[in-house]
Amino acid sequence: MIWQENLMKNFNSLKKNEEFNRVYKNGKSYANKNLVMYLVKNDTKKCRIGISVSKKVGNSVVRHRMTRLLRECFRLNEDRFNTGLDMVVVVRASSKNLGFFEMQDSYLHLCGLHKILKEMV
Repeated sequence: MIWQENLMKNFNSLKKNEEFNRVYKNGKSYANKNLVMYLVKNDTKKCRIGISVSKKVGNSVVRHRMTRLLRECFRLNEDRFNTGLDMVVVVRASSKNLGFFEMQDSYLHLCGLHKILKEMV
């Protein structure tokens, strides 16, 4: 079991209701047809994400799939973000049939609107 510990990276996520409420209350939001993203600066050097998927999106299998897709989008692009941000991503019902690449395009579109992507040289 030791080898599994080395493979699993500690995922930076918002877990507490107070953390989500702070982002909703103090954050700036942008939306597209699939997602809504709230963003606020935090006091750390890490980016953290919280994912909210309503029962309107689908059953638990569909909701968990959306969560996994967004978590993977965040993980793959985490090094492209400015540091010290808390973000909450709300999944809209229209996105329940999206594949990974469509979800990633929607996610990166919102990141571009928030201007949190580092300039690539």
